[in-house]
Amino acid sequence: MYRSLFPRDIFAEMDRLQHDVQQAFDLSPTIRGFARNGFPALNVGSTPQALEIYAFAPGVDPASLEVNLERGLLTIAGERKSALPEAGGSKASVHINERFDGAFRRVMTLPDDADPEAVQAKLKDGLLHITVQRRASAQPRRIAIQ
Repeated sequence: MYRSLFPRDIFAEMDRLQHDVQQAFDLSPTIRGFARNGFPALNVGSTPQALEIYAFAPGVDPASLEVNLERGLLTIAGERKSALPEAGGSKASVHINERFDGAFRRVMTLPDDADPEAVQAKLKDGLLHITVQRRASAQPRRIAIQ
């Protein structure tokens, strides 16, 4: 019977390794922005009245989350604990661990018309929704002609 000298998925492993190395050195901006591998993943959008920021942070304890706004910089920081067994007394071994755990920090610059006094943050089911209202002076308005 024919036996291969290589594991069956060696090419898949080499492809994964090449992809990881390429992402580590790829710093060019894309439509998704610079931090493609950042945690938590962000969706950012805007309306004429507000900026809407969604941070996907499943498994994060709400008590460990911090949202700060200072000098036009919005910071989302916190920590996600590992759900894996500890290596100390356990006989379990981990073969693949693709879930991020540990401390994280995401920082984004807000536009000049963002109102730092009108910010709301809500966490539900691992989705952090931050709404930053725009200043009333920056709102579009119709000017009456006299």
